[in-house]
Amino acid sequence: MNKDQNTLKTRKTAKGFFQKNKLLWLIVALLAVIFLLTAFGIPGGKGHTVNVEKGWGTVEVAGNLEKQGIIRSKTAFEALAVVTGSDRKWKYGSHHITGRGYMGIIRELTTARPEGIKITIPEGYQAKQIGSLLEEKGICTREAFLDACVNHSFNYPFLKGLPVHQRISGLEGYLFPDTYYFSKNTDPDVIINAMLKRFDQKVNTKSVKSRAQARGLTLDQVVILASMVESEARTRSDRDKVAAVFMNRLKNPEARLGSCVTVEYAKGMKKTIISYEDTQFDSPYNTYLNPGLPFGPICCPGMDSINAVLDHKDTTYYYFQSDKYGNLHFATTYEEHLANQKKLQKDWKTGEGKKI
Repeated sequence: MNKDQNTLKTRKTAKGFFQKNKLLWLIVALLAVIFLLTAFGIPGGKGHTVNVEKGWGTVEVAGNLEKQGIIRSKTAFEALAVVTGSDRKWKYGSHHITGRGYMGIIRELTTARPEGIKITIPEGYQAKQIGSLLEEKGICTREAFLDACVNHSFNYPFLKGLPVHQRISGLEGYLFPDTYYFSKNTDPDVIINAMLKRFDQKVNTKSVKSRAQARGLTLDQVVILASMVESEARTRSDRDKVAAVFMNRLKNPEARLGSCVTVEYAKGMKKTIISYEDTQFDSPYNTYLNPGLPFGPICCPGMDSINAVLDHKDTTYYYFQSDKYGNLHFATTYEEHLANQKKLQKDWKTGEGKKI
């Protein structure tokens, strides 16, 4: 065999080896790229605060890091997390990370104890109240938060087609009430995204949407009704009955929901007793003047109120009246309702109301 034949044979052997081990070479190449990205001059996580939301996987964590400019390659970070077995170990909460390189970031986000300011949003809080709470905690200003709720855009399927920018507080109803961790002076968009993602996880589910469809309701209509139920009722039993009253009224095209809390929301205040003049307040949220549902949610409801709308037992109730302790008294006929009003409201005092 001459020299040319030996060279040709060597080339064929090398080519055959590469073809048979193509996957291995791809893995080696990928690891080499990851090594180069993580070992030399990558921004790393030095001095950055990173929020990891409950339920996030590697894709969400990597996307958030890339958006904040902490990593350069989302794909490389995801691959390294998978290769090192870290992709299911993320610790949710607020992290102040100082690790250098991708591996340092992964190590801190999977082992370090989250830190940050703990904030719990109660069920039934309005966006304005959430903004005030955030400001009290030093997380962001109320003004910046409310501005983002109304004027900023967020890409979630459940918001598509909704008149968010025309509603009083924009994303009212979709800022899911729960416990969160944020750092001081957090961008309002980061806060809102955390709450919308929690809504997506808790409410925008197959179960909720299928039950809504069975009731003949869209998801937005469920949220609107649940916000009214949340604002009217205190107990689980009352929530179910209030939901039944509203559904009974919606079946009658000539009826008005006549909910005092919608007037309060439209006027931006809380009152013990709503006056006749209040019920004439011109607003698409006023369910005394307008048929059907208000223009949008009037608070951010919790799962109990959402489930009440979806799972309540049907009743013949058409009216309810609150006593001075917040307990609700239900009636089927208007005569029964008038009797309840006369009995329950005699000890109440009217006033100008409290601005929210």
